[in-house]
Amino acid sequence: MRLRQPGWCRMEPAWMEGDRLGGMSVDMSGDLRDRLRLYVITDSHLSRGRSTEDIVRAAIDGGATAIQLRAKDLDGLDMYRLAVGIRDIIAAHRVLFIVNDRLDVALAAGADGAHLGQGDLPLTAAIDLVRAATPERDFVLGVSARNLEQAVLAEKGGASYIGAGPVWFTPTKPDSTQPIGPAGLREICGGVGIPVVAIGGISIENARDVTATGVAGLAVISAVVSAPDVREAARALAAITLRETAGTHRRPRPE
Repeated sequence: MRLRQPGWCRMEPAWMEGDRLGGMSVDMSGDLRDRLRLYVITDSHLSRGRSTEDIVRAAIDGGATAIQLRAKDLDGLDMYRLAVGIRDIIAAHRVLFIVNDRLDVALAAGADGAHLGQGDLPLTAAIDLVRAATPERDFVLGVSARNLEQAVLAEKGGASYIGAGPVWFTPTKPDSTQPIGPAGLREICGGVGIPVVAIGGISIENARDVTATGVAGLAVISAVVSAPDVREAARALAAITLRETAGTHRRPRPE
């Protein structure tokens, strides 16, 4: 395994030259930060009856650069099948595919990575599992952080990126902690060298306030998944992230 390490490292996966992994062939030669600009997270409860696959297709058509499969109510088998389907949809696009929480599903389905919360499998254990399972391929491991201390620990532990938030209150996580706001987000961005993706209550109305903090990208759920037109919602946010996050790339790592 070549884990995406701290810094603005370029992604050079084992399948970049045409090798295939689990049926997927993806060009990941660009900067990881580029892949995190618009990070769309699925949620079947918010998709207005549309399938997760249709949401993913529309989001990618609108400019999503990363898709995270979030399906906490599915058992392992159903989540694996859904992950394989999404992997196949994404295969023709230069889009990062991340599985939330379930590292086992991410590895089995040939996803590009997994995202771990503070209450999930410890990062050190996750790294050991990935190294044992896929020693010859790159793998992205994101970690959630609510404050700078958690973000720094994740970076030191080998995380590829930080999911920082919630920035504002979000109905998708009603029991989440106090929002960190743009000020807390700015502190995290300034304190680590790996990419930071903001999450929590982000919409087209406040997206520029978030990008001004120095994040690499925006992670959204309802702003895209619940939109009447998923493609157009993604396109509007993608335009903001492309324009507003350009200056955050290749930032020096804090000493």
